Amino acid sequence: MAQAAREPAYEDLTARARIRDAALRLFAQRGVDGATIRDIAAAAGVSAGLVRHHFGTKEELRDACDAYLLDRLIGLKDQAMFGGELANPVFMAAAHPTVLLGYRYFARAMIDGSPAAAARFDRSVELAEQWLARHYPDLSGDRRAYAVVVVAMQTGLLAMHEHVSRALGVDVLSPEGHLRLAKATVDVYSRPLLDPDLAAQAHAAFDRLAGGNPPPTETPPRAAPQGAAS
Repeated sequence: MAQAAREPAYEDLTARARIRDAALRLFAQRGVDGATIRDIAAAAGVSAGLVRHHFGTKEELRDACDAYLLDRLIGLKDQAMFGGELANPVFMAAAHPTVLLGYRYFARAMIDGSPAAAARFDRSVELAEQWLARHYPDLSGDRRAYAVVVVAMQTGLLAMHEHVSRALGVDVLSPEGHLRLAKATVDVYSRPLLDPDLAAQAHAAFDRLAGGNPPPTETPPRAAPQGAAS
């Protein structure tokens, strides 16, 4: 239950986990290029040689951070939405720092134009598709396109966090700003701007433009996955 959201005390982590967590924090603060193996080793309290022993290159360490954080965020989302923890203030308070770290990390990681950023986006779409299939098995239609749009919307908020923060008057990568943005995201997902009749008209119009070969349609899910994080 709530215990699952809590991270172990730092001194109880293995050296590998300490290195990973230190890298996550430094990559979120400085970007991958701005954090050296030596910096990460010092933050983790280990030698640079031990970092290389566990992860090889900095690129391999970044890949490990990507995989860990994506899986962690999806797991927290599942616990909150489908494990009954959304109403548990202890769980939410324990999970929030990890979610916020995910925002900071992906705000930098998704926009550097690198092959790793492209792979990260593709992996997020893959996880979003799996999430939809797992929790909404009756959903038919173009699930891939749905997942791509959701991930792009969420990634766009992170990529444009400076503009979003300025417009809101609060840093959305701070605890207060993130909570305000998260509440607005819930409002967007829970209050559709199109009523069913208008949505049906729009689908019909797009199908006509597509030349009479429309993809299957479906009722949108109640909630959407946040690959990077909400």
